[in-house]
Amino acid sequence: MDSLPPSVQPVLEVQNLSKRYGPMLAVDDLTFTVRPGRVTGFLGPNGAGKSTTMRMILGLDRPSGGRVLIDGVRYRELEYPLRRIGALLEGSTAHPGRSARHHLRWLAQTNRIPARRVDDVLGQVGLDGVAGRRVREFSLGMTQRLGIAAALLGDPPVLLFDEPTNGLDPEGIRWLRTLLKGFAAEGRTVLVSSHLMSEMALTADHLLVVSRGRLLADSTLADFVAAHPAGSLEDAFLDLTGRASAGGDR
Repeated sequence: MDSLPPSVQPVLEVQNLSKRYGPMLAVDDLTFTVRPGRVTGFLGPNGAGKSTTMRMILGLDRPSGGRVLIDGVRYRELEYPLRRIGALLEGSTAHPGRSARHHLRWLAQTNRIPARRVDDVLGQVGLDGVAGRRVREFSLGMTQRLGIAAALLGDPPVLLFDEPTNGLDPEGIRWLRTLLKGFAAEGRTVLVSSHLMSEMALTADHLLVVSRGRLLADSTLADFVAAHPAGSLEDAFLDLTGRASAGGDR
């Protein structure tokens, strides 16, 4: 596969991104950079624009303004996107009648990924023992692990996860935390959206906080917590987003 040489640092750039649905502005002139070598937490209350932003990063929604660059190019310009950015969004994209292995083999073929990667990632996420079972038979946690396997299939330098802990038990959440931190330690670019403040406090190195489609904070986790008298990530987050909702940051 055409993996990036060690000297190239994959960067995800969001530039003046906006998305309007009729009169509603879901994402409002959002600009940030997700850098390699750290886990970046993408935080915000429901309706803040996180999932919409992630969908625009992946070319699933067309921006009303601005652009997103992955390694300097737009998503639609990537010849084999799974080799450059792996993503897990909410909801399964696997056909319920396919087996886990069949689903991953199909994805591999569409992006010219060696077939051996299918068994590699099935083992990595702990599904090698159920690879022949149909997806409709999977629990929510197993389906989530299959989505993670699909994101890892192309061994991409950029990883994007939207609420990846959904359906995972405590052991699975700890496994995922170790996985994400390991990817960052390898020099990959990792962006994770989550509502679990306690988990983000253990996983993230850097934070992006949004509310009503606007960027409120772009800071290291340590600096973000230290700048708020509350003393915890959860309290600092609720204080900042609460003031934004009340109009204090407009």
